[in-house]
Amino acid sequence: MENFKHLNSQYINGEWREGQSSVKMENRNPYNGELIATYQAASLDDLNEAYEASARIQKEWAKTNPVAQRAVFEKAVAYLEANHEAFVETIIEEIGGTRLKAEFEIGLVTNIIKEASTFPFRMNGQILPSPIDGKENRVYRVPVGVVGVISPFNFPFFLSMKSVATALAAGNGVVLKPHEHTAITGGTMIAKLFEEAGLPKGLLNVIVTEISEIGDNFVEHPIPRAVSFTGSTKVGKHIGMVAGKNLKEAHLELGGNSALVVLEDADMELAVSAAVFSRFTHQGQICMSANRLIVHEDVYDEFVEKYLAKVSTLTCGDPKDPSTIIGPLINEQQVKTTVALIEKGIEEGATPLIKGKVEGNIVEPVVFGDVTPDMTLANEELFAPVVSILKVKSDEEVLAYANNSDYGLSGAIHTRDVERGAELAKQMDTGMIHINDGTINDEPTVAFGGVKNSGLGRLNGEWSLDAFTTTKWISIQHDRRQYPYS
Repeated sequence: MENFKHLNSQYINGEWREGQSSVKMENRNPYNGELIATYQAASLDDLNEAYEASARIQKEWAKTNPVAQRAVFEKAVAYLEANHEAFVETIIEEIGGTRLKAEFEIGLVTNIIKEASTFPFRMNGQILPSPIDGKENRVYRVPVGVVGVISPFNFPFFLSMKSVATALAAGNGVVLKPHEHTAITGGTMIAKLFEEAGLPKGLLNVIVTEISEIGDNFVEHPIPRAVSFTGSTKVGKHIGMVAGKNLKEAHLELGGNSALVVLEDADMELAVSAAVFSRFTHQGQICMSANRLIVHEDVYDEFVEKYLAKVSTLTCGDPKDPSTIIGPLINEQQVKTTVALIEKGIEEGATPLIKGKVEGNIVEPVVFGDVTPDMTLANEELFAPVVSILKVKSDEEVLAYANNSDYGLSGAIHTRDVERGAELAKQMDTGMIHINDGTINDEPTVAFGGVKNSGLGRLNGEWSLDAFTTTKWISIQHDRRQYPYS
């Protein structure tokens, strides 16, 4: 079985080598603090070499027969399936994901690679009519060139692959910078996968470094024409500003403060189950997680009783243990931020209905009742197993509470009247919303993205194809044209 721990280097121009920076980076297991790997960080020279290699190879890749291109992605899926357990173990060890989370993420990765494999046969053009006699207008879909991808620590394998696979399949080169805490899962493991699949060397490059080493150069570099970033709203706004200043397209998947609504006619067992899954999967470290549970007053007590009973059964601890549901947060800083938000919630008058312990990077579930829309808990993204429950008395109040957020990524509504749910969904300021389901959904052929502070653009399926290609107009004047001044 493959082992990915040795992938502690840069992958530049098809070669595994040390970075040229003097900075040494450590990668530690978030559960027990054990050292997984050390890296010599990449320098600006490394970054430049990566972009130049990608641009050089991209021209040939874009001309490669689509059958040969598709074969690379089919081989990537085969390699993923053949080394399934190694991928699972890396996700568990490097990011503290449980086995359930690892299996879920690998399933998402498999699906997006399979969707990407169709892209080489979807680079369709058009022939359009012209108001000028004898003119033929051809519109081609072409790759943008080179795409810079920056991925986060929470679902790094998938959230890197979501842009990497689709950008490559649309004929582009890619330079990927994974989060420093998930350099293997979000970066070098992907390079290894595509190396084994036969991707041309130099087309995909992985840069492992600190922002202090490269500054804004990853975005400002003249070679990439598009940048895909997944991460915090604060950093995303900065990247969007830098990209805009340099006239580059920015695709931004940012934070969320998703609401899961439980109406008075909801299937209560289903609503409780969906709400628990939507909050506590991967310790709540998912941008789509349900931060706020908005519950109708007629069923509030019943919901809370059943919800607390379910939450109290969730096991916390070592993510290697198959029975563990809640593992560690990614690092100590995330724990400190979470503890501060919990204390702020109590200070502002929210009632902790369940208040688990904090041990190391493990934060046990915390459930707050008596939360009002003006409280910090209801307005901040809670990237942890902490949740707020708000009580409402009408559909109008549901909308007021749900829309009282600077974010707008995902959401869910539970009701037996699906048309009522659909009408409410239309009025919610969010990019995605799911009726009688959880807030955590991502499908390879359906548009994914948010509004407001949750980002710009859409990915998956045809939307990824649009994101990583552009159109070129070539006209042919078949009949001799008469111009003025002739």
